[in-house]
Amino acid sequence: MVSNPVHGLPFLPGTSFKDSTKTAFHRSQTLGYRNGYAVVRRPTVGIGGERLQVNQLSQAELDELANKAPVLTYGQPKQAPPAEFIPAHVAFDKKVFLESQGIELNPPEKMALDPYTELRKQPLRKYVTPSDFDQLKQFLTFDKQVLRFYAIWDDTDSMFGECRTYIIHYYLMDDTVEIREVHERNDGRDPFPLLMNRQRMPKILVENAKNFPQCVLEISDQEVLEWYTAKDFIVGKSLTILGRTFFIYDCDPFTRQYYKEKFGLSDLPRIDVSKKEPPPVKPELPPYNGYGLIEDSAQNCFVLIPKAPKKDVIKMLVNDNKVLRYLAALESPIPEDKDRRFVFSYFLASDMISIFEPPVRNSGIIGGKYLGRTKVVKPSSTADNPVYYGPTDFFIGAVIEVFGHRFVILDTDDYVLKYMESNAAQYSPEALLSIQNRVQRQEAPAPGLENKQTKEDPGVQELEALIDTIQKQLKDHPCKDNIREAFQTYDKEASGYVDKEMFFKVCDSLNLPIDDSLIKELIRLCPHREDKINYHHLVRAFSS
Repeated sequence: MVSNPVHGLPFLPGTSFKDSTKTAFHRSQTLGYRNGYAVVRRPTVGIGGERLQVNQLSQAELDELANKAPVLTYGQPKQAPPAEFIPAHVAFDKKVFLESQGIELNPPEKMALDPYTELRKQPLRKYVTPSDFDQLKQFLTFDKQVLRFYAIWDDTDSMFGECRTYIIHYYLMDDTVEIREVHERNDGRDPFPLLMNRQRMPKILVENAKNFPQCVLEISDQEVLEWYTAKDFIVGKSLTILGRTFFIYDCDPFTRQYYKEKFGLSDLPRIDVSKKEPPPVKPELPPYNGYGLIEDSAQNCFVLIPKAPKKDVIKMLVNDNKVLRYLAALESPIPEDKDRRFVFSYFLASDMISIFEPPVRNSGIIGGKYLGRTKVVKPSSTADNPVYYGPTDFFIGAVIEVFGHRFVILDTDDYVLKYMESNAAQYSPEALLSIQNRVQRQEAPAPGLENKQTKEDPGVQELEALIDTIQKQLKDHPCKDNIREAFQTYDKEASGYVDKEMFFKVCDSLNLPIDDSLIKELIRLCPHREDKINYHHLVRAFSS
């Protein structure tokens, strides 16, 4: 057992002492040269000039050396070679029990724990078995091999949502996903080619990474538990990517062959995702407000830029300038309205009606245009299916309701009679009977005059000659079509007779270019009844 010569303690861990005043720590040389040869030299001192413990001789060795006498045989004795130098750490290696030196020690005890040493202890390292997956092999094997899927994103449940189609590309070389938009012509969308750029898509995130700012930072493997792989893309299943649920309904032939060889899925039929168009909603027309035509107003409900309704051009050409005129009275509980008369004009070319009220002096009512040209709807029709008044609805005794006002037809002109005669199949028996009664009443002579006219045949011939003369003077006169309406206005009873004063008044208002002598002669030859003149001969002379 080696002991400390200064303190007398063994060199055990924790029992050695250092001299704090020591400043030199160099070692002495053990190699030298003599005559050009390297010679080993024993050190005389230790590190820093200390005494070497290995060179100290014991008392017994000193005594032996003092009593030893050299023996000389042949010449000078050769000096013995120096003993081999053995360092102290080699000489005392593995020499720890003190019993050989007569020192008894206590049984071994546990070393006291040092808190600082325990604190600095490193945790056990965790070893991860390296994966045998070779990314380079995957890249070289599946380069340019892409799985193509056809999917839809159905967002019709939300407001203004729609069902849109997409193409999903899965790149086998690096397990990345790309979503492309499918654009149709005139779909109203900007032609952006990609909905999602090519990238790896996380399937399951770490619990703490749900609030990870994915929009500004890239997701690493530490935030993802599982990534999307090829087995997650199956025809007929849905998957959620970037918050959108895509339904895969078809794939290309290469993808079908890959799934058959890789996963054993041989049946991947196309799924029909087309939806039947709902029946078009019939637009409801607002209630008719009375302005304009219903067909014209309804165009504002059908298209953004309304167009005029189509017209029957053939009907307009055939019936051009053909007008049916009727005399009517207003049904009203107001006494002032009982004597009012109105002239209805029905235009066959457009089925429109205009109403004119002849002015009556000192009546307190301003005459003139009562209703402009327009189609009049029957009160029993609706806005969706309007039914307008036609020429068959006008006959003597018929009631016409125009925008809440009721009119009774009292008389017609001769053109109406001719029109009804040529189109008798279109009219009802009631209408034909009313016209027949009107003709009979018009042609019936006054009482006591029938025999007189038979006897006075020269007077009838004179009347016909006078009518021919008047017709020649009134040829192409613009006012000849208004003569019948003017007389019918003052003939409130529709008897065909007016008094002399009214007869001259109507002739003066029309400014007829006829000599007064001819008018007086016509009045003399016309039939009379109770001091009233039959104006039909005058009308026939002016309108033929």
